[in-house]
Amino acid sequence: MTKISMLRAVLAMSVSTAALSAYAPAFAQDADDSTLETLVVTANRREESANTVGMAIQAFRGEQMRELHVTTVKDLASVVPSFSVSQSYQGVPTYTLRGIGFNTINLSATSTVGTYVDEVAYAYPMMNTGPLMDLERVEVLKGPQGTLYGRNTTAGLIDFVTNKPTEEFQAGLTAEVGNYRTHNFEGYVSGPLAEGVQARFAFRTDDSDEGWQKSNTRGERQGEIHRYGFRASLAMQPSEALSIDASLTAWKNKSDTVAAQGVGFTPATAASPFNATGLVNYIATHMPTDATQADWAPYGRRATDIGTGLGIGDPLRENNEFKAVKLRVAYDLGEHMRLVSLSNYNTFTRDATFDWSGAPYEILVQKAAGKIRSIAEELRLEGETDSVNWLVGVYVGKDKLLDSNRTLLGDNANVGTIRFFTNNLLLTPFNSGGYTALQASQAFRTYRDQGDIKTSTQSVFANADWQLGEQFKLTTGLRYTKDKQNYAGCSRDFNGNMLPNVNITNRFLFSAAHGLVAPISQGDCNTFNPTTHRFGLVTSQLNEDNFAWRVALNWTPTENLLAYASVSRGAKAGVTPVNAANISTQNAPASQELLLAYEVGLKAALFDRRVQANASVFYYDYEDKQLSVYFADPIYTALARLANVPKSMAYGLDGDVTWRMTPEFTAIASGTWLHTEVQDYVGINSAGRSASFDGKPFLYSPKFQGSMTLLYRRDLNDKLGIQAAVNGRYQSKSHADLEGNPLFVIPEHGLLNASLGLHSSDDRWEVSVWGRNLTDEYYWSAVSSNANVVVRFPGQTRTFGASFTVKY
Repeated sequence: MTKISMLRAVLAMSVSTAALSAYAPAFAQDADDSTLETLVVTANRREESANTVGMAIQAFRGEQMRELHVTTVKDLASVVPSFSVSQSYQGVPTYTLRGIGFNTINLSATSTVGTYVDEVAYAYPMMNTGPLMDLERVEVLKGPQGTLYGRNTTAGLIDFVTNKPTEEFQAGLTAEVGNYRTHNFEGYVSGPLAEGVQARFAFRTDDSDEGWQKSNTRGERQGEIHRYGFRASLAMQPSEALSIDASLTAWKNKSDTVAAQGVGFTPATAASPFNATGLVNYIATHMPTDATQADWAPYGRRATDIGTGLGIGDPLRENNEFKAVKLRVAYDLGEHMRLVSLSNYNTFTRDATFDWSGAPYEILVQKAAGKIRSIAEELRLEGETDSVNWLVGVYVGKDKLLDSNRTLLGDNANVGTIRFFTNNLLLTPFNSGGYTALQASQAFRTYRDQGDIKTSTQSVFANADWQLGEQFKLTTGLRYTKDKQNYAGCSRDFNGNMLPNVNITNRFLFSAAHGLVAPISQGDCNTFNPTTHRFGLVTSQLNEDNFAWRVALNWTPTENLLAYASVSRGAKAGVTPVNAANISTQNAPASQELLLAYEVGLKAALFDRRVQANASVFYYDYEDKQLSVYFADPIYTALARLANVPKSMAYGLDGDVTWRMTPEFTAIASGTWLHTEVQDYVGINSAGRSASFDGKPFLYSPKFQGSMTLLYRRDLNDKLGIQAAVNGRYQSKSHADLEGNPLFVIPEHGLLNASLGLHSSDDRWEVSVWGRNLTDEYYWSAVSSNANVVVRFPGQTRTFGASFTVKY
C-alpha cells in the first residue's frame, strides 16, 4: 500500500468510525463531562457563539494550534482543508479558499482570501510570512466578507486573534529542538502595570541551521529557516466607558528561498538548439523523486560579471522585515451604543535572492527589492436593542508600493535565440550603436523590472441583525467602496546590458509593423508600446467602485439547530502586474472582479452537545475573474499577463463535524467537495496559439480536500497528565495551469502530523514530541515556468522534534 493510500484509508476509517459512533445509544460519562465548549468568534465584528452565526466558519483555539505545531499560515491548511497555500516562483504565497484564489508572482498583489490580525488587514500575503505567535484563536470565514471587512475577501478571510494583556501576572516559555538542527523558542509575559493598565510581550524565533534541499550536482544545501518576531501589547481603561488597546508587531525573515525542481521544457524551447549545453540531458536524468532533490546555478557562475552583465552574488535567501502598529479605541456612549476607532500602519521591506532555474544553470536567478507602506483608519458606531444589533462605519486606506526585481538569465534558451539574431544583424542599419560581436554574445544577461504603485480606498458600510420573533433572524449588510490605483512601471536596461539586443533585434522585429523605432539608452525602459510606437514607461490608472452586500436568513427551530440561507456579493479590487514586459500589454491592469455567492447551511448540536455538525452547499457566480494567462508575443512566442475572464463559476459542499467522544477525546473531521469551471473563454496557450479554455478548472482547486484531527488529553493522576494529537490531510489532483499540461499537474497527496506529550496537572509544565509530514510524502504545492524550464516547488520533507514548556 502506498503512503497516500495508507493515509486515505486512515482518514476514511476515522470519519466512518466517527459517523457510526454518533448513533451510539449513550455515553458512559455524564452529559456535562463530554459537552463541547462554546467557541466564541467575532465574524460579525462582535463576540458571539460560532453556532449562532449563519455562516460557514472553522475556528481553532490557540492550544489546539500548538498541539498540532501550526506555526505558519501555510500550516493552517492541515486543519482547514478548504484552504491551501501555494508558492509563486518569486516566493509570494498564493491563498486559495473553496477554490477561489489569485495566482500571482507579485509582492504588490492582494489576495482573494483576506488575512486579518485583531481586525487589522494584512492585505498583502507577504505580510504573513513571519512566525505565528501567542494566538488565542484563529477564525476562518468562508464566502464573501465584503460588507464588514471590505474588498479583497471574495473567497473569505482568516482572522488571527492574539492573546491580550491580562490583569494577573502570567508568563511562559517554550523551547524546541528538531531535525535539520532546529532550535525554536517562544515565550510571553503578561500582567498589570498600574490600575487600569495591562501589558503583554510575546516573541517567537524559528531556526533550522541545516537546509532540507540538496543540490543534485554539488555538496550544497538550501532550506535553512531563520525567522524572528515579537509583539508588544498595551491595554488601558482610563474610565468605565473608555478602553484603549495598542500593539506593535514586528518580525524579520532571513530564511533560505526554496529551490525549484526542473521537470520539463516550455513548448517554445523544448526543441530549441539554444538550450544550455547539457541541460536537456540533466532534466532527462534528474527527474525528481524526492523533495530534497533540487538544483540551482553555481555561485561562481551567477556571481561573476560578464561584460556589462553584472552578476548577483547575494546568498539565496530572504531578508525581509515587517512592522505593524495598531490602535483601537472604544468608547461606550450609553444606551447600548459604542464608538470604535481602529487605526493601523503597516510597513514591509523585502530584499531577497532566489534561483528557480531548476537545474545547475543560470536559467533564471532574481534579486527582489520591495517596499509596502500601508495606513488605514476605520471608524464605526455600533449598538443593540432588544430586536436588532447594528453598526455603521467608514473606512479609508492608502498604500504605497515598490515592487522590483533584477533578473539574471544568461543560460536561458530565449537569451541564446536573441543573441543569435542580434549577431546576424550587426551589419544592418539597425546597429546604429556600433555594437560588437562580443557585446552581442554577452547581451541580455540581466535586466530589471519595476512597478511603482499607489492605491487608495474609501468605503462606507452598514450591517444589521434583525430578530424576527423567537426563531428567525435576518442579516442585512451593505458596503460602498471606491478604489483608485496609479501605476508606473516597465522592464528596463541594467548597466547597458540590454542595449545590443533591444536596439538591434527588437527594433528590427518591431519595424515591420511600427516603422523605425527610436533606440533606448542605458537604464531606459525597454517595454515597447504598440500604440505610441516607442519603448518607454507604462502608466495606467484604475478608478473603480462597487457595492458589496449580504442578505441572510437564520432559522433556529430548536436551541441546538440553526439553518441559514444567504446571498452575498463581494469584490476584489483591480490590479496591475509587474512583469518582465516585452510589450506594454503585459503590464496592463485587470479590472475588479465580482463574485455573487449563494449558500444554504445547517449547524446542529447533537447528543447533548457532544457533537457539533456543520454543513453548507454553495454556488459562486463569477464575473471578470482575474487570471494569469498568456498572450501571443512576436518575439518570445507566449508571455504572461493578467486578464479578466468574463464568466466562471464554482459550486460545492463544505462540512465539518466535531465530536467530544469522551471528556478526554475529541475528533474533528472536515471536508470540501468542489467543482470549478471557466466558461466560454478563448485565449492564448503556452505555444502562442488561440485555444478554448471553456470548462477548465480554476488553478489549485482540487475536487476534494479533507482532514481528520484527533485530540486526546487526560490526567493520569493528581500530578501528571498525557496529551496526544494526530492530524491527517488529503487533497485530490489539481492543476497549476489552465491548459491541462501534464507537467503542471499536482497529484493527489496526503500529509500526516502528530504530537505526544506529558503535562503537569496544574498546567505549569509540558513536554512533547512532534512530527509533521511523518510519512515523508513527496508532494509539490506549485508548478511554474521560467520561459525555458518547467519547475516544481516541493513541500517540505518530514520534520520532527521535541518541545518543553514552562508556565507561571
